[in-house]
Amino acid sequence: MEQILQHYDAYINKLCLRTMVDESGQTHKQVDPYMKGRLQSKLMQAITKK
Repeated sequence: MEQILQHYDAYINKLCLRTMVDESGQTHKQVDPYMKGRLQSKLMQAITKK
């Protein structure tokens, strides 16, 4: 399972990018950890159901 999650890690990170604004008003992209966890969970569920 860990190998599968590592394989898809970059793709999941790309799907979970959010544009954030910091205190100085600068915008930058950041991985949303909640969304990443949800996608990883759904992937694991899909694998174990087969």
